[in-house]
Amino acid sequence: MVLKQVKLPDIGEGLTEGEIVEWLVKEGSYVKQFQPLVKVLTAKATVEIPSPFEGLIVRILAKPGDVVKVGEVLVEIETEAREAPKIEEKEAHLERGEAIVIRAPPRVRKLARELGVDLSKVKGTGPGGVITESDVLRYAEEMKKSIEVKVRESERQLVAEGRVERIKLAGIKRIMATKMSESKSKIPHAYIAEEVDYTEVMKLKDMLKSVAEARNIKLTLLPFIVKAVVKALKEYPLLNASLDEERGEIIVKKYYNIGIAIDTESGLVVPNIKDSDKKGLFQIAREINELIEKARGGKLSLDDVKDGTFSITNIGSIGTVIGMAVINYPEAAILGVHRVMDIPRFIDNEIKLRKIGYITLSFDHRFIEGAYATRFLLEVKRLIENPALLLASEEEFK
Repeated sequence: MVLKQVKLPDIGEGLTEGEIVEWLVKEGSYVKQFQPLVKVLTAKATVEIPSPFEGLIVRILAKPGDVVKVGEVLVEIETEAREAPKIEEKEAHLERGEAIVIRAPPRVRKLARELGVDLSKVKGTGPGGVITESDVLRYAEEMKKSIEVKVRESERQLVAEGRVERIKLAGIKRIMATKMSESKSKIPHAYIAEEVDYTEVMKLKDMLKSVAEARNIKLTLLPFIVKAVVKALKEYPLLNASLDEERGEIIVKKYYNIGIAIDTESGLVVPNIKDSDKKGLFQIAREINELIEKARGGKLSLDDVKDGTFSITNIGSIGTVIGMAVINYPEAAILGVHRVMDIPRFIDNEIKLRKIGYITLSFDHRFIEGAYATRFLLEVKRLIENPALLLASEEEFK
């Protein structure tokens, strides 16, 4: 037994391709030499391609509507010395002991084994009930659908028994799911992390706490981090950008709308502080508190959430030590702030207890190199560890 390929022949007059119009044979059928196999439409006319061999049609490789180049394989035929096709006939016993004969070529039996199909359950549509590849594939698809139906029925039963709850993905959660999928599918994320000593900035925060409270402002570490991020972004502007893929351009923003990721009962939202570079520490703190209150009350406006340029997620407020955030698409990066812990460090030849935490950066690796992102993160670290730099303009320290 020999497997032979029938290719689209060169039918002359400079024609290089043809469109399959209609197959005149089926997989599993037996053809004589010179018997018409297929009708092909060329630029000149519709022609019939005859079979150069006698044998069993094993596989048809082009379907009606396909455009096939001259020399491409149209069909595979099993040929042998005798006229009748060799069909393996094997007995199979059903559950009650009844024996049946399964008629199928070796290639079909091999396919059935690969797909886990029991040939005794497949109805052959070839000549004399021969089982073809199409029969096996069709049965495998029916098996798959049957399993899917059983899984759905099982799940419905679990729901009815109260063992499974189905929650509709709607509202903020639906929007969040869409944005996260969009971000991860479009942006090749890269990640870096750095340890930060918060000891000095915590002292400054505690010193300013009473002043802030007198103005009815809750002062946390987050406003200091926003200030550090804005100053670092001015040094490393590619982090305050987005990528226009269609035009092949990096859009660098000259304004600083810093997003703050807020966890609410409805889901994650990221409103932003507009023009953060033009605002003082207390003003940023006040706006953060207002955005948190609006977010958890479901009162954020479109203006609150649009036009962000860079985001911060304060994961540490919940308690995590370190983690990598998903970028708020179409922004270029997001800073993760993590739990601050009392950890001993060797300082000035002494072991001292310090306020230590990690910051992480997830960034768009399409146009931001790792070295550039690392320098940005180190600048954020430097500014947090030297909080006096946060309270003055950049020009004063140049």
